Amino acid sequence: MYDYGQLYKIPTVLMRGGTSKGIILRKSDLPADPILRDELILRIFGSPDNTQIDGLGGGTSTTSKLAIVGPPTRAKAHIDYTFGQVSLDRQVIDYHVTCGNFVTAVGLYAAEEGYVPLTEPITYVNIYNTNIEKMVVAEIPVKDGQIQYEGNFSIDGVPGSSSRIMLHFLNAGGTFTGKTLPTNHLIDHIKLDDGREFDVSIIDCVNTLVFVRAEDVGQEGIELPNEVNSNSELLNTLEGIRVKAGKLVGLIKEDEEVSPTTHALPKIAMVTNPKDFKTINGKVVKQQEVDIISRYITMGSLHRAHAVSGAMALAAAAKIEGTIPHQLISTFQNGIKVGHPSGTLHVDATVEKREEEWEIVSVANGRTARRLMEGYAYVPASIL
Repeated sequence: MYDYGQLYKIPTVLMRGGTSKGIILRKSDLPADPILRDELILRIFGSPDNTQIDGLGGGTSTTSKLAIVGPPTRAKAHIDYTFGQVSLDRQVIDYHVTCGNFVTAVGLYAAEEGYVPLTEPITYVNIYNTNIEKMVVAEIPVKDGQIQYEGNFSIDGVPGSSSRIMLHFLNAGGTFTGKTLPTNHLIDHIKLDDGREFDVSIIDCVNTLVFVRAEDVGQEGIELPNEVNSNSELLNTLEGIRVKAGKLVGLIKEDEEVSPTTHALPKIAMVTNPKDFKTINGKVVKQQEVDIISRYITMGSLHRAHAVSGAMALAAAAKIEGTIPHQLISTFQNGIKVGHPSGTLHVDATVEKREEEWEIVSVANGRTARRLMEGYAYVPASIL
């Protein structure tokens, strides 16, 4: 649809899902040609530009999220969801990854838009995530025929409280490599080009994660974003470990030129044992309030909170005896509580060993979401 002769407008919904924020677009409103589609979407976001000043992106990796949605293409699904991580500094949208936070927004959107009839007290939204070819079930609270937005559930990294949306990722193991343990090893040894060696655990659950002990890279594991993001030596070391691990599991080819913005997977996280730490808001989290502490790197910088997908992989790894996360946790109760720069995050995993393979039956987490704005995004008609 054209407007003013020189502009093209696209129906757009801006939403927050968990600690992520982004744009939801309908597949039917976008060009069928994927190259033209992505050019249009990049223009909507204002990429490539680290500020995204000329678009709707928020200028950070956590606020530059994309969901393309449409009618379901799989039995039992209510909606299709394709996630895209929109690069800030490159003409790229990465679809070879998924986001556990932003899928919360998609679940709420599906209920609001009538993709599924509302039922009380919980409306179950079956979301088919095309990136990972897996089903995600979102629980939307409903009362008196209406979605319940108000509630007393809160998540660290987001101010205020609202109703809880439970997420269940089903059959979550081997999402990108075909195996929960892509190398069949509980611990792998990574040797960098400068000769330094590091032990890591590589887990493929929702996303593919590389876990390294914070102490092994010279950190306490309780550092805040400004400390990590200003430490180029640390970031280069973590990137080197991540790339070597990616090549080990086949997500990165030997001859590829790699950067945090060209290859989102695998992700990497520094983990350490429970200890007192301060959040980015100055709150003190006590050792006994967490089961493990994690610092999650995304697109080359430390996440201000923690990606849900990363926390789910962490929960799965923690339940596999012998992995680095398992070694750092002394006791298990109902799931694990992860300490991150904004506070804590509770996540659970059901893991079973069948013969020589580890199967992740499901991983679950409570999130919140909110529709922030809807209307039209405008781009120059010359793009089309």
